[in-house]
Amino acid sequence: MDASFIHQVLGEKPIAITSVSGGDIAQAFKVETGNQDYFVKSASFQNARDLLQKEALGLQKLASTHTIAIPEILGVYHNQGTAYLFLGFIASKNPSNRDMEVFGRALAGLHQIRFGTFGLETDNFIGKLPQSNTVHQNWVDFYVQERLHPQLKMALNLGKLDQDSIPSITKMGTCCEALFGEVNASLLHGDLWSGNYLISNEGRPYLIDPAVYYGHNEVDLAMTKLFGGFSSTFYGAYHEVIPPHQNQKALVDIYQLYYLLVHLNLFGISYLSPVLRILKRYFS
Repeated sequence: MDASFIHQVLGEKPIAITSVSGGDIAQAFKVETGNQDYFVKSASFQNARDLLQKEALGLQKLASTHTIAIPEILGVYHNQGTAYLFLGFIASKNPSNRDMEVFGRALAGLHQIRFGTFGLETDNFIGKLPQSNTVHQNWVDFYVQERLHPQLKMALNLGKLDQDSIPSITKMGTCCEALFGEVNASLLHGDLWSGNYLISNEGRPYLIDPAVYYGHNEVDLAMTKLFGGFSSTFYGAYHEVIPPHQNQKALVDIYQLYYLLVHLNLFGISYLSPVLRILKRYFS
């Protein structure tokens, strides 16, 4: 990483630059100066600048709710074919039960921010894949047409699903209508697995790497359960504020289907079996 470029952006000379875990699609670094530590994410694929700009916009959208913390946003920059997102560095720890209780209530506070329609004023990304946020008045229409259908179509085009495995939009809509009931549009993180939150050393929860839009709060909860789940204290605190949906068990499947399709399209056939299981169970 170019120390002179960092100096130019920050106005401070870095005294240490350390590689840190930053996910699958970008490199990440801790930058130490004499006054403050920073987190810098860098990527050089074709639409990396747009992706990092949308990530910053998502963080700003979350911050505007004043319900849950996000890192300080310094900006998105471009240098010699590489895009960079500069954030404040959050020194973090393994969460205690109390920390997860605070996190659960904070996420519920975020989900109490309501909006009149489903989607967002701009498209963004889920991983490296484009995520359409075309606005709909109806949640079923949004989820089927802007979430499931594009990923199913991509899987078909990539040869990862055959046509016979893919239900029609009408079939998916009928099933989802029966399960969803009346849904309020909540501001969602959009990609809430265990790698996309931090608990600071002071016990404050932070959200990172969002894929925000307005949708059903149960989507975020379903994603938290995809790779092992969060703690029982997290869910208990959350549901003290927002009770679970009467069809939550089915909604976990239906909403995880989107993320499983994303992983199928990004990472391959190890995700095919759970995709087929959910398609067969609900849409056959």
